[in-house]
Amino acid sequence: MLGNKIGLRAFILMASLGWATPGYSAVEIQWWHAMSGRLGEKVKALAADFNGSQTQFKVVPTYKGSYSETVTAGIAAFRAKRHPHILQVYEVGTATMMAGGGAVKPVHELMTQSGEPFDPEVFIPAVAGFYTTPKGEMLSLPFNSSTPVLYYNKEAFQKAGLNPDMPPATWPEVERYSEKLLQAGYTCGFSTAWISWIHLENLGAWHNVPIGTRGNGFEGFDARLTLDNPLHVKHLQQLADWQKRGIFVYGGRRNLGNAKFSSGECPMYTESSAGYAGFKANARFEFGVGQLPYWPDIKGAPQNTIIGGASLWVLSGHAKVPYQGVAQFFSYLSSPDVQADWHQTTGYLPITRAAYEKSKADGFYEILPAAEIPIKQLTLNPPTRYSKGVRFHSMIQIRGVIYSALESVLSGKQKAKSALQGAMNRANRLLSRFQKNRR
Repeated sequence: MLGNKIGLRAFILMASLGWATPGYSAVEIQWWHAMSGRLGEKVKALAADFNGSQTQFKVVPTYKGSYSETVTAGIAAFRAKRHPHILQVYEVGTATMMAGGGAVKPVHELMTQSGEPFDPEVFIPAVAGFYTTPKGEMLSLPFNSSTPVLYYNKEAFQKAGLNPDMPPATWPEVERYSEKLLQAGYTCGFSTAWISWIHLENLGAWHNVPIGTRGNGFEGFDARLTLDNPLHVKHLQQLADWQKRGIFVYGGRRNLGNAKFSSGECPMYTESSAGYAGFKANARFEFGVGQLPYWPDIKGAPQNTIIGGASLWVLSGHAKVPYQGVAQFFSYLSSPDVQADWHQTTGYLPITRAAYEKSKADGFYEILPAAEIPIKQLTLNPPTRYSKGVRFHSMIQIRGVIYSALESVLSGKQKAKSALQGAMNRANRLLSRFQKNRR
């Protein structure tokens, strides 16, 4: 009898310490994500490293397709009560996740309930602010974040008699540089990826101009878009006028026009900072990175750009023990060493100040100065109500409406003001319908 009691006590002790026993297996934590290829391998490595650091929990990452496919799969799985613990959701899905109510377990609640140390102040404000409530409560954990920058072909600059170490800082300078590039034989001055994200959403933040009411949607679901403001009308009409002269060439939705830069066709290109690795692999010329241009006649510009990318949401409805593992995993992902490595190997931004400082201490930016430019741009000034980002429900559909409006202007079918007013009215009907359905 005494021997049995000793054996039981030993088993309990080993289990509490996380030691492996013949009948013991780690608690699995399911993580659904949208990272493929090289990034997918890095996600697997993150999970493997965490799993190797302890024995109580095992994070199991599963690729579920594109961002939209991953979110759709997560929603369907939640309805079927077969959902993962962690779901990667792109930034335009933030309002959708918030509207889910009981489907989500906010990160600040998760960390408090688990007793895991958590200080939201360690995160870079422009990154964390996108995923927090007006009270500063973090809803999801920032994961892969990026911001738009200007890429430029240094060889083309030299050919056109431009300083290859001095990219244009303002949009009037972009026009002048483009004219010289055209004179040097190029058929295009500049192009862009993600035209809605860069030339509407980031344009507003960079100039501290709202594109919607209620703090661009951060202060309530009853927010409405205000796209027909003078800045956005001026900028879009200018893009259309530049397109007639070959200064600007539209390359398509999302980042379908990336080949225009990597092939050498367009010597300047606005794209996500996360596009650096792709250009490095495909461009056959030396290129540089500069900050996103701004309009110098707008008071207070430049302010700060906003992020794209995705964050990690915790879904409700699971047992207490796995949530303890999720909290520990989030602490691991946020640690300076892990964040600095993620930043340095993937090109995504560091989400914490400590990871940024570690990368500086490592000499990373001395080797690759271009990697620090998006961080400096993102942290140029403390975020305002209008430069935290945009948080509107149905943002995926709204971007589709905006794309159609932009394309009608760039093709010469409409003027910027009427096109933006039409897009705004259609988008606001979507927002009204969503708000009505919530009642």
